[in-house]
Amino acid sequence: MYTTLKRALDILLATALLLILLPAIAAVAIAVKLNSHGPVFFHQTRVGLNGKQFAMLKFRTMLHNADETIHLEHLEHLKGQPNRSRLKMEDDPRVTPIGRLLRKGSLDELPNLWNVIRGEMSLVGPRPLVPAESELLGDPTRRIAKPGITGLAQVHGRDAISPEQRNRYDAEYVRTRTLLLDLKILAATIPAIIRDPGE
Repeated sequence: MYTTLKRALDILLATALLLILLPAIAAVAIAVKLNSHGPVFFHQTRVGLNGKQFAMLKFRTMLHNADETIHLEHLEHLKGQPNRSRLKMEDDPRVTPIGRLLRKGSLDELPNLWNVIRGEMSLVGPRPLVPAESELLGDPTRRIAKPGITGLAQVHGRDAISPEQRNRYDAEYVRTRTLLLDLKILAATIPAIIRDPGE
């Protein structure tokens, strides 16, 4: 019952948000195109439900054909750290000026709504990781639930929390998820973005 209602809510809200936010999406697309050479959208492989990989759609926030080895080297470095602070790199040289602004308000994630409509993601759930990050965290619990645009970790610190803390929040969500909890997380998401802007 929960899964059916959640899917219905996902389709209804994601479709409505896409229509309402269409002017904002168009404005962001123009800004991305004018700011740097390359495509407006960016497809990135992420790990989804039951470990199945899918192509997550985002606005491009990095230089076109940015070197992915920089991020992989950062993740490799984290493996040897007892107190890993965060998965994202600080002051990533690959990020464009407009990309930095988009990330602060999570506007680069707006195209994720298309992944929700396609059924690859949900509005609420553990954030999907790239395969290298998923391997680093090594917690299969998050794969039990469909990945989301927002989740417990996102309303409790976003990028400021450690990977271990993120795992704990994701595990708590998988263990206690209900439609009411999903609605509470959705309601808390905008205040969380304003309170704790991303990198």
